[in-house]
Order: sequence, then C-alpha cells, then structure tokens
Amino acid sequence: MPDKFQNSSDSAAAPATAPFAIVPDDANPLPNVPKGIYVGTGGTITLRGVGGTEDVTYRNLPDASYVAVRALFVRATGTTAANLIAEA
Repeated sequence: MPDKFQNSSDSAAAPATAPFAIVPDDANPLPNVPKGIYVGTGGTITLRGVGGTEDVTYRNLPDASYVAVRALFVRATGTTAANLIAEA
C-alpha cells in the first residue's frame, strides 16, 4: 500500500510511525524516545523526560488518556498505569 506521507518530515506533532509497548523498568531507558505515551489503563506513571535531571510522577491519569512527554525512562517503581504504548 502506498504511503503518501513517506517523504514528509517527522516532528513531535506528526503521527507516530513506530509505536511500541512500554514495559516499565527502573534501570533501563526506553529503546526509543517517544513523542508521547498512550495510557490504556489509568493510574500513575513515574518517568524521566529526555531533558530531565530527576523523575516526575503523573498522577490520576484516566483510562485511554495521552501524556504528551518525550520520556527517556518509564520507571516500574511508582507506575501503576498499564497498557502503555509509546507513540514513536
């Protein structure tokens, strides 16, 4: 199937082209920095942004919500939200 957008430049506002499931991990960074995170099952997410020097916690996220953050880490400790998808 042809992709009429294949020659368009990628940006933070462009749709994801390579989404992947996030497995929260305290020590290892995400394999790719996403444009944002889709939250399938609500809760909290503890993460560190690409330019951050410490972790932050997003609390009370509802089901089927979206966090517009370019995260380097999504920590297992402190994360209760599930079914997380990186929009990469």
